[in-house]
Amino acid sequence: MAGIVAVKLDRAPESLPADVDWEHAPEVRFSADWRGQAPDPGRETRIRMLWSSEDIYIRFHCCYQNLYIYEGPPCRRDRLWLRDVAEVFIQTEVDPPSCYREFEIAPSGDWLDLDIAPGSKRHLKWDLRPRAQVRPDSGYWSAEMALPLRRLIPTFDPSKIWKINFFRIEGSEPDRFYSAWRPTFTPRPNFHVPECFGELRFQ
Repeated sequence: MAGIVAVKLDRAPESLPADVDWEHAPEVRFSADWRGQAPDPGRETRIRMLWSSEDIYIRFHCCYQNLYIYEGPPCRRDRLWLRDVAEVFIQTEVDPPSCYREFEIAPSGDWLDLDIAPGSKRHLKWDLRPRAQVRPDSGYWSAEMALPLRRLIPTFDPSKIWKINFFRIEGSEPDRFYSAWRPTFTPRPNFHVPECFGELRFQ
């Protein structure tokens, strides 16, 4: 099973890791759609992960063609997935097989955090400390967020393997592009397929 490794920081940063810290984390990439087809290098997503005693940190590097975002200052925004967004779904070793958390961040800096269970969706409203930046000169946007460990799991054991998946949505219909790290292979775009998640290991 494909996986990603989160590398431990020597100490927890005050807010988010410095650029030099991210260089120590291995990178995963994807550009194909949710069926594992139609790869588009112009919409490639690169991801790195770090962790400390306090948080798990995620960094997205997203190549893009156009921006489709909400107006206004960055905020926690419901239905964020209706615009351009990068997403991570995380399932710890103590979560039931169909339960996980969903975290989203947009190039605008908007964010959303949800608890997903069969037939339900609950807003978490955690302090994620999101940060995003658009680099039109280089054709990419980047975003980072911190996920509080104490909220994700009561007792954290870095030797355990978690389940995880990453997604991107870009553009407006009819040219909206849905890409996935681990394909879900559904007939229509659907990221909520936990049996297709990959592995998250802590180093």
